[in-house]
Amino acid sequence: MPDPIRFNHPSLAGRELDLVAASVEDGHTSSSGPFSTKVSALLTEAHGAADVLMTTSCTDALEMSAMLLDPQPGDTVIVPSFTFVSTALAYVREGFDIVFADIEPHTLAIDPGHVAELVDDTTRAVLAVHYAGIAADLDGLDSVLSGTGIDLIEDNAHGLFGSHRDRPLGSFGRFATLSFHETKNFVCGEGGALIVNREADVDRAHVIHDKGTDRRAFMLGHVDKYSWRDIGSSFGLSDMNAAFLLGQLEQRETIMAKRRRVFDLYDSILRPAAPDLGLQLPALAEGSECGYHMYFVLLPDRETRDMVLRRLREVDIHSTFHYVPLHSSDGGRRFASRRTECPITDDISGRLIRLPFHNRLTDGDVERTATTFLEILGAS
Repeated sequence: MPDPIRFNHPSLAGRELDLVAASVEDGHTSSSGPFSTKVSALLTEAHGAADVLMTTSCTDALEMSAMLLDPQPGDTVIVPSFTFVSTALAYVREGFDIVFADIEPHTLAIDPGHVAELVDDTTRAVLAVHYAGIAADLDGLDSVLSGTGIDLIEDNAHGLFGSHRDRPLGSFGRFATLSFHETKNFVCGEGGALIVNREADVDRAHVIHDKGTDRRAFMLGHVDKYSWRDIGSSFGLSDMNAAFLLGQLEQRETIMAKRRRVFDLYDSILRPAAPDLGLQLPALAEGSECGYHMYFVLLPDRETRDMVLRRLREVDIHSTFHYVPLHSSDGGRRFASRRTECPITDDISGRLIRLPFHNRLTDGDVERTATTFLEILGAS
C-alpha cells in the first residue's frame, strides 16, 4: 500500500524554531512581548487596520468583538448556520440572542437575501464567514446593511491574505477575526487575532484584551498608574507562539503559492469530469482572490458523499466532511431567538467533502487523491 495521505499536516516553513528560542532567551515569553508586537504590526499593515490584537484563539477574538458591541437585553446577531460553533457561541456567551441565516449555494457564505429578511430592530451585527477563504458576498451585505447602523463582523479564520476588489478580507467589517490553529494556513498550535478597523475602538479593545485594565495607557505614559476599568479577560497570545507565527508569516508568499498550487492541481483534474458526475466545485468570485484554505467538492447526494468518504479512507486518503448545521443542533435551538429555515445549509452539509489540503502535499499526493476520487465515482 502507498503511504497514507493525511488530511492535514502542520509544517515548518522558515525560522520558526529559531525565533521561539530567541523568545525564550529574551525572557519575555508571555503575552504582549516583542514578537507579538511584530506580528501585530505585520497584520495591521497587511489589512490597513487601526490595530490588530493577538489572542489565544479565533474564539477569543470573536468574544472580544462581542464585548466591544456592548450587548443589551434582547439584542440579536445574525450568524450563518453553516459555520463552526465558535462563530455563534462567542456572542451567546456575551448575552446576545442568535438568529441563524442560510448560505448561498456557490460561495457557501451567508446569503444577503436571507439576511435582509431577518434584519429587524433587535439586530446589532451580522457575521460573514469567508468559507474556504472565498469572499462572502460583501457587496450584497453592504447593500442590506448600509445606513442601518448594524455592524458587519468578518470571521476570516479561513481567508487570511485573500481579497475582494483589491481590499483584504478582514478589512470590510467593524471587526474581523483570524485563526492560527494547527489546521489553518498559518499556524502556531493555537492562536488568533482581532482586527480592529475603527480607530475609535482601539483603546477599549486594549482594555478588554488586558483583563479590563488600562495597562496599555500606562505603558504609553497616558496615565500614571493602571487599574481595573472595564470587562475583559486574559486574551493575549504567548510570545513564544507569536515567535513561531512570525516565522510562518515571514514565508507567507511561499506558503500561499504552495496552497494555490494544490488548489489549482485539484481543480485541473476534477473540473473536466465535474459536469458528467454531478459535482459542484469551488467557485471563485470575479474580482476576488481566494485565501486557499481548502478544496471542497459537493457530491450529488449524502449517500454518495458518505460512500466516497468511506472508500477514500479504505485506501488511506484521509478526507472529511465539514459543519453540521448549527440551526438544528441542540445548542442552536436553545440559543436562537427564533426558528429560521436554512434549506441550503441542510443540503450542503450532507453533500460536502473536503479533500486533503496542507503545505506538505506533493503533486503526486494531489494526483493520487483526485484520480482515486474520480475512480470511485466512476465505479459506483
